[in-house]
Amino acid sequence: MSRSNIYRMESMEVDGREFLSTPPMKTVRFGDSVANTLAKFKKGDTRDYELLKHQLSEPDIKRLPWLGRSQAVVDEYLSFLSSLVSAQTVYLRTCLRMAVSHFTPGRIQIQEGDVNISDSDDDDENLPRNFDRCHQALQIIARYVPSTSRFLMPILSENFPFVQKSSRSLECYVHNLLRVTLYIPSLRREILELIVSKMLALDVSAPRAEIEEVEENAAIHQEASGAPQDDCLFNMDEDEDTEVNTSTAECVMAHPVAERLDMLMAVLLTYIKDMCYVNGSLELERTKALYRDLMYVFDKLVLPTHASSHVQYSVFYLCSIRLGLAEAFLDHLWKLLQGPSQPPVVRQAAAGYIGSFLARAKFLPVATVKACLDLLVPWLHLYINSQDSGTRAFCDITLHGPFYATCQAVFYTIIFRHKAILEGNLRKGLAYLQGFNLERIVMCQLNPLKVCLPAITNMFAAITRKYQLVFCYTIIERNNRSMLRVVRSSLGGDLVSMNTNPLDSFFPFDPYLLKRSGRMIVPLYQVWEEPSDCGVDTLKKEIKKGSVEDEDDFLHGETPHMDTEMGVTPGSFESHLRSPSSVGSPPIAFLQRPF
Repeated sequence: MSRSNIYRMESMEVDGREFLSTPPMKTVRFGDSVANTLAKFKKGDTRDYELLKHQLSEPDIKRLPWLGRSQAVVDEYLSFLSSLVSAQTVYLRTCLRMAVSHFTPGRIQIQEGDVNISDSDDDDENLPRNFDRCHQALQIIARYVPSTSRFLMPILSENFPFVQKSSRSLECYVHNLLRVTLYIPSLRREILELIVSKMLALDVSAPRAEIEEVEENAAIHQEASGAPQDDCLFNMDEDEDTEVNTSTAECVMAHPVAERLDMLMAVLLTYIKDMCYVNGSLELERTKALYRDLMYVFDKLVLPTHASSHVQYSVFYLCSIRLGLAEAFLDHLWKLLQGPSQPPVVRQAAAGYIGSFLARAKFLPVATVKACLDLLVPWLHLYINSQDSGTRAFCDITLHGPFYATCQAVFYTIIFRHKAILEGNLRKGLAYLQGFNLERIVMCQLNPLKVCLPAITNMFAAITRKYQLVFCYTIIERNNRSMLRVVRSSLGGDLVSMNTNPLDSFFPFDPYLLKRSGRMIVPLYQVWEEPSDCGVDTLKKEIKKGSVEDEDDFLHGETPHMDTEMGVTPGSFESHLRSPSSVGSPPIAFLQRPF
């Protein structure tokens, strides 16, 4: 065949159907078949190969329709790809972009009147196979070019879909990013950082109160229309004969941003599980390595983000896999809290995480909770010792923020865990709590009851009164009669007075609201159970009106909203949890190798 002839792919059968009856979008002008051309190239004859290479230069290589071809054509294309990147590394970025560009479903145009709607093609039944072939291409490239990881990461970041894209596009892309970590493990930390940063952007843009309101309105609308509240809007796999069984219907979140976040959380939690377990057995070394990478991302991105409500549950879930991980997480937070070189905002956040984790993690035994209290309470006493005789021994959140945050963490933990501490041996449990000398903490000049959330102080007062540990009512009433100085004026002068709680309180493990991924969190989570014998109702009558609103959620609305905040998420003890749906992810097992 002369070089003037045009090589055209003959019609082929793919999955029992004719793939193309017309020539490919790009015709390649060279003198022989691809296989023979590559064979000649290996023997030193590069003439036909050079013609082929120039015809496939950027951006034309992206346009070659190779994914939907038969396996023989795909193998031939991958063979050419390996020869191209190994002989001419200048084409490395082009080949990487080509493979990454297929990490999301193809685009389809939907015409509605005069409006063209572009969306992802969710109904492509060949999507799992196409993903496999893309990963096979990346693995081949990485095998021939050792520096692939250095060039791949910027491309993965550039191609990340905009967060307002469809939840399916985001889900597939994150799924494929995590698959890359299986064969290029050196990129896992950077990939996790990229994914978590995008998820945090979704999380902070969907405040907890907003999600609850939208979901409640949707439930009311469904009830009014006669539809079941748990009626599912779609099933990702309606074909019962397909290999992947997703018979459990998936219910979507009514809040669109929460729906996207739910999809991504489901993928991330599933990845964590699949990385830690192989054939049902825990792989300890792999789990430890994943913990180190995830904690790096946690310290860099999650801990400083105040308004996130769900992304931090990735660490919560990983810690549930093994007690040693949970203890390592608490130890890490403890070091941040007591580290004087750490910024106060980081120390306060660490205290909030400690208190919320101790209160909400059902998998933590009482011994671990007590071990943490044995560290936190003596630290409070040492702090009081260092301040009581000084010139700063007065109530000021700007001076003693970590102290107040730690006090609130201790009160919060005792509220949730006092029953477990007292179970079995009431006398021994009471002696243990009495040994904390909580009265000294409550009565000190720093006055933590004036700073902590009123709902927490009220419940703490009710519980400690019942067991005669400390009597807080007199202090609470005196605090309610006074104005609390909050922050110094940015323009100078006296302190600004407000009659609200100044502690920028954050309970990172408040009830989980997302439905799909919630199935993996709910069994591990300690919900709030209102104590019936602590005299809370009587307490509300004793405390003067204005100290706390009489609401079902006794922490709701107690955190002041500041203009400089991204969106403060108030704490919550509410026990209501939405019914979770099945975990949805692309129909490919994470540990399934592309070839």
